[in-house]
Amino acid sequence: MFQEYDVIVVGAGHAGCEAAAAAANLGSKVLLVTMNMQVIAQMSCNPAMGGVAKGQIVREIDALGGYSGIVSDKSMIQFRMLNRSKGPAMWSPRTQNDRMLFAATWREMLEQTPNVDFWQEMISGLVVKDGKACGVKTAMGLEIKAKAVVLTNGTFLNGLIHIGEKQFGGGRAGEKAAHGITEQLVQLGFESGRMKTGTPPRIDGRSLDYSKMERQNGDENVEGFSYKGNTNPFKKGEKEQLPCWITYTNEKVHDILRTGFDKSPMFSGRIKGLGPRYCPSVEDKINRFADKDRHQIFVEPEGWNTVEIYVNGFSTSLPEDIQYKALKEVPGFENMKMFRPGYAIEYDYFPPTQLSHTLETKLIKGLYFAGQINGTTGYEEAACQGLIAGINAHLQVNDKEPFVLNRADAYIGVLIDDLINKGTEEPYRMFTSRAEYRILLRQDNADLRLTEMGYKIGLADEERWKTVQKKKNSITETIAFIKNFSVEPEAINALLNEVGTAEIRQKTKLEKILLRPQITLNMLINTVPQVKEFTQKHEKAFLDCAEIEMKYETYIEKELEMANKIARLENIKLSTTFDYFTLKALSMEARTKLDKIKPESIGQASRISGVSPADISILLVHMGR
Repeated sequence: MFQEYDVIVVGAGHAGCEAAAAAANLGSKVLLVTMNMQVIAQMSCNPAMGGVAKGQIVREIDALGGYSGIVSDKSMIQFRMLNRSKGPAMWSPRTQNDRMLFAATWREMLEQTPNVDFWQEMISGLVVKDGKACGVKTAMGLEIKAKAVVLTNGTFLNGLIHIGEKQFGGGRAGEKAAHGITEQLVQLGFESGRMKTGTPPRIDGRSLDYSKMERQNGDENVEGFSYKGNTNPFKKGEKEQLPCWITYTNEKVHDILRTGFDKSPMFSGRIKGLGPRYCPSVEDKINRFADKDRHQIFVEPEGWNTVEIYVNGFSTSLPEDIQYKALKEVPGFENMKMFRPGYAIEYDYFPPTQLSHTLETKLIKGLYFAGQINGTTGYEEAACQGLIAGINAHLQVNDKEPFVLNRADAYIGVLIDDLINKGTEEPYRMFTSRAEYRILLRQDNADLRLTEMGYKIGLADEERWKTVQKKKNSITETIAFIKNFSVEPEAINALLNEVGTAEIRQKTKLEKILLRPQITLNMLINTVPQVKEFTQKHEKAFLDCAEIEMKYETYIEKELEMANKIARLENIKLSTTFDYFTLKALSMEARTKLDKIKPESIGQASRISGVSPADISILLVHMGR
C-alpha cells in the first residue's frame, strides 16, 4: 500500500508543514501524517505571525526558502512593524492573519509541492531497528517505512484539556489526543516531562461595542515578511487593512475572576506542567500582579469573512460561567456573546538536551524532534525548528553534511543552541534579549545572512539568490555614495536647524551628516537633490538596510569581532564519546552536565549552564591547547 519514504513527518502544524516542505523541495519523497487533514497549519491560538524576535524568525525562515513568510503575507489582514521607536535591532514585523485563509494557503502550497504525500491517521509508535528510526506504526496497525522520521506532535502527546474542574483528553478543542509515542520513547530511554499552555475565549464580534475601545490600525507602509515581495495583498491597494482594538480589564473583572480561583486547575494543583512565563493566563496575571488595577486586552478579528474575535490577553482555564461573567464587565463587552470558552492544555514534551544541533535525537539515529515536543511555545519557534529538522532529515538520508546555524547566523541558531545546551523546564519563547548579536541579527538583513546558505543546499531558488545579489550591490553603492559625496552648508543647514542640531560651516561629507542621531536618509533625500536622484535607482528596503549599516557600523564591527572570537572556540572539536567523569579537575556539576549533553565543541561546552570558565580552561589543557 505504501512505498518506502525518505522522510515521514508526524504532525501537520507549523513545524510539520515547514519540515515536509523543506525535505520535499530538497528532493526527498515525503509523507506528511496528520490526524485531521482539515486542520493542517491550524492557528491553534492567536491569528497572528511575528512580533518581537518572532518576526525576525519568520524573515529568517523565508530567507532560507521556507514557506511561513509567504503564507503569512498572503493571508494577512493587518501589518505592523513593532518597536519603531527603538533601535533597528528591535524592529519586529507582525501580521494579523485570516485564520482560515492561513491554513488553506499552507495546505494549497503543500499540495502543489512535488514529493509531498498525505495520510490521515494517528501515529501510535515508531519502527526502530538497530538504534535507527525506520518508519512509523499507525493506530489501525499499518507500518510505513522511511529512512528518517520527524516528530512534530505539538500539544497532542497525551494532551489533557482543563476548564475549571472539568478535564478531558484532547490535543486541541474538538480534537483527540495522541497516545503511544511517549510511552515507546520512554521505554527506549528518553526523558519526558509535562508542559501547559492556554487559550482565551472566542467571541461574537457582532455583540461588541467598539466605540468603547481604542482603535489600532496597521502601518501605512505594508512591508510583509517575504523577501519575494510579490505576496502582499495590500501592495496594489486592492484591500484595506482590518483594525484591531484595545480595551482593559478592571477591578470588577478581577473580583469576578477571583471567585473562581478555588476551582482553577492551575491553583488547585490539577495542572502539573509549567505554563509560559511571558504569556500568563489572566488569573495568573491578577494573582501575580495584585497591585495592578487593569490589564490590557487586544481584540483581534479572526479574518475577512468571519465575526469571530480572539480576546488576546484573556487566556484562562477558569470555569466557563466565571469567564462569561468577568468578560461582560470589560468595556465594550457588556452585551458579549461567547462562541467557546478558554481552556488550558497539558501535554508531553521531551527535554531538548537530548538532541544535537541538527535536531536529531542522540539516542535514535534518523529521528528528529521539532516544535512543542522540544518545549517551545509559539508558531514561529515551531516553524523554524521544523525547517531545520526537515533540511537535516533530507541531508542525512542523502549522506550529506548537516546544516547548522550558529548564534551569529540567526535567531534560529540562538533558539536551537539554547534548547540543546540549557534545556527548558517551561515553554521557551524567543526574545531579542536572548541574542548576544542583536545588531547583526536584524529583520531587514535576514536575506543577506541566510539566503546564500539556503541557495547552496538547494532550498532557496535562483530568483531569491539574484535578489540578494542585487540588494548587496545596492547597499555597497549607496554606502559608497554617502561616504564620498560632500554637501555645501547652504544645501543642508536649513534641515539641521529644523531638527535642532549644529550647523556646518564648510563643505562636509554626507556621511557625517547622516551619522547624527536626528538625521535620517529620508530627510536627506527630501533635502539634497543629488541624493534624491541617486536613490531613485534603488529600492526603499535596500536603502533602509544601507542606512542601518552606516549608522551602526561601529557596533556591527564589535559584534562581528566577538562572533569571530567565539567561532574559533567552535572549531575546537570535542569527542561525543568522551567520559568527562575521568577528568577529576572539573567541578562535579560540569562533569555531570558535560557528560549528559556531550558537546561537540569547546564553544558549545562554554555555553552549558554550570560549566565555568575554569572548567573550559581545564578542557583546553587536557586537549593540549
